[in-house]
Amino acid sequence: MTIKLILRPTILFLLLFGFVQEAFSQAKEQEIISKNVRIDKYHDREELLAMNKGQLLDLYIQRIDVIIKILPNIAFTTKPGVTMSDLGIPDTKEHRKALLENIEATSSYFEDTVAFQKLVLPYSDKSSLLSAILFYEQTLKSLHTYNDFN
Repeated sequence: MTIKLILRPTILFLLLFGFVQEAFSQAKEQEIISKNVRIDKYHDREELLAMNKGQLLDLYIQRIDVIIKILPNIAFTTKPGVTMSDLGIPDTKEHRKALLENIEATSSYFEDTVAFQKLVLPYSDKSSLLSAILFYEQTLKSLHTYNDFN
């Protein structure tokens, strides 16, 4: 009888452990464009004019981040959160590796670009910085009409 009492919790523990291990071993599929790549607010010229140069520098860098991570992928998708499987691309080791390498290269490029921008961009003219932000935002807004070209 004591063997049965010991055996039941052990079997339950092993079953539970197996389910938990299986859940963790099925890694979430990598997104082509991360869900956190987005613009929360677009601005007009008056709003930007009211900002100081430091705020404009931050906005400029945020827009570069989104552009770098979305524009090269628009042949696949313009929407964050889409995976290769969503697009019918086979989920192979080779494809996963290529996507991961692309994501890593993009992140590295962005980090290098930001380092340069933080060093040099403060010397830019405020009106040129403002114009660049408006241009980037207009470019990003146009992604909402991308499917009209299909």
